[in-house]
Amino acid sequence: MSDPRPAPTPQAHLPLPPSERGAWLLACAIAALGLAVLAAALAGLLGGTASASPPPVLLVAPTPVAGRAAAASALAAGADGAGAIVAQPSSAQQGLEAGRFGDGTLVHIAAHWMEGFYPIYASAQRTFGVNWLLIASIHMQESAFSTAPGTYRGLNFAHCCGGPMQFNVTNGPLTTWDLVANSYVYAPRPASYDHRTASHPSIYDDFDAIMAAAHLLSADGAGYALDGTAWGAAYDYYGHDATGVAYADEVLARAIGWSQHGFCINCGVQTSLVEAVQAAYGAPVLAALERTPPRATGTATGKPRAARSRPRHALRGG
Repeated sequence: MSDPRPAPTPQAHLPLPPSERGAWLLACAIAALGLAVLAAALAGLLGGTASASPPPVLLVAPTPVAGRAAAASALAAGADGAGAIVAQPSSAQQGLEAGRFGDGTLVHIAAHWMEGFYPIYASAQRTFGVNWLLIASIHMQESAFSTAPGTYRGLNFAHCCGGPMQFNVTNGPLTTWDLVANSYVYAPRPASYDHRTASHPSIYDDFDAIMAAAHLLSADGAGYALDGTAWGAAYDYYGHDATGVAYADEVLARAIGWSQHGFCINCGVQTSLVEAVQAAYGAPVLAALERTPPRATGTATGKPRAARSRPRHALRGG
């Protein structure tokens, strides 16, 4: 009698299922490569600083309102002999500078050009406690974010000042630049940025110059607030004269506008903000200047002169 059960099916000729080891190895290799690319991108090693963005805005500054308190803060900053480092431009420079104000200061700068400045602004703010928007606004006012002709060589038309932040290197024996030149030592230097010089300090090195400007603004009373103290520091940065008032009005108005609407490289300054800043801070100082007879400055050309004494903050770290 035959066995009713079916004969077992031979298995030897069937192919073995494909191994998944190769696929897993390939997947792991791709994942590792992806992580490496991500890490390099975050570290800024690939594609320059394509993902760079401005530092976060610390606070939204209110539009200033004219009043006794605002006037008092500006007048205190504008009082000569307060121990601040005060610029004093020549009459020729005042005339040329005045032509730059009131035109909106509209520029056309590529976004990638600005990316190298963002970590420097952040470092300057963190190190010296000065709002980076004020620093950036002065950078814009002085050299259009380092795009003005001659930014990285020589001196300006007054043959006194140079670099991205237009520091005076001729008003010796102790120049304004001398007072703050070593400010770069108080924070780590970014791994890379445009126009890094071979020796330091240099007025042509972006990091050196911006750190020095932040230090100077801090010494002259600026902090995180975009108020009368910031206006006074900008006024000191340019000089105590009518053009310096216009300079400070525009610098602070631009910084306030950025805080309210976001950092905008190619935007002009809002006329309404300039008028508000002028009414709150500029007008009282301008009126005081008109009541004060002109005095000899002791400098033939240039912008800023050295301090008569150490600044209020004794030049932090110095």
